[in-house]
Amino acid sequence: MLLRGDTMLRKIIKINEDKCNGCGACSKACHEGAIEMVNGKARLTREDYCDGLGDCLPACPTNAISFELREAPAYNEAAVMKAKAEKKATKLPCGCPGTASRSFKRESEPTVARSSVSSQLLQWPCQIKLVPVNAPYFDNANLLIAADCTAYAYGNFHNDFIKNHITLIGCPKLDEGDYAKKLTEIIANNNIKSVKVVRMEVPCCGGIENAVKRALQSSGKFIPWQIITVSTDGKIIE
Repeated sequence: MLLRGDTMLRKIIKINEDKCNGCGACSKACHEGAIEMVNGKARLTREDYCDGLGDCLPACPTNAISFELREAPAYNEAAVMKAKAEKKATKLPCGCPGTASRSFKRESEPTVARSSVSSQLLQWPCQIKLVPVNAPYFDNANLLIAADCTAYAYGNFHNDFIKNHITLIGCPKLDEGDYAKKLTEIIANNNIKSVKVVRMEVPCCGGIENAVKRALQSSGKFIPWQIITVSTDGKIIE
C-alpha cells in the first residue's frame, strides 16, 4: 500500500445508491459501524472504520456493494474499538432498532361481533413480488403501498387505508431485490390516480418509501402521493 499524506491507497467498499433498497442489512452486518442509513440509503460514513474485509457484501440483497481500490484514511482499529465500547454501554438488546423487543399495555375494549368486521381488500395477490405489472384493477386506481407490519400495528388498517385502494405490501428488509423497478412499471403502464405509502417508523422501512419515490420519478408521471408513518405502538406519526 502506498502512503499519500494522511490517506493511503487501499481496498474499501463502494455503495451504489441507485441499487440500494434501504433495507439496512449491510449496516447491521458491518461489525465496525462504518455504514449508516441516511435518508433511506446505506452510506459509508466512516471510511477509517472500514476494514476492507467486506462482511457487508453478502448481506446486501441487491448487490449494491462492491470493492474499489482508492485513496482513503487508514483503518483505525483503536477508534473502532472505542466506538464499540461506547455503543455497547447504550445498545439495545439487539442490533437493529427495528427489531428491539417491546411490549404495549392496551386498554380492554368491547368485543366486536365477527360478522360486523369486513375485509376491504379489493384484489389478489397483494404482495409486491407476486402482483402482475398489468391487471384490470390498476385502471384508475388509488394505490396503497404498505410495509407488512403496518397492518398489524395499526388497528383500523382496513377501513382507514385499504378501503377503496388497490393494495401492495412488502418488507424491504426481508424481501430480496429492490421494489423500485417493478413499481415503476406498474405506475408507468397503468392509469394510477394516486399513491399512498404507509410505513413503520423503524429505519428499515425507509427502503419501501425510497423505492416508491424512485418509481414515481422514473415513471415520468405527476401523481399525487403521500407518506404516512405508523409508530411501533400503532399510532400515526404526524
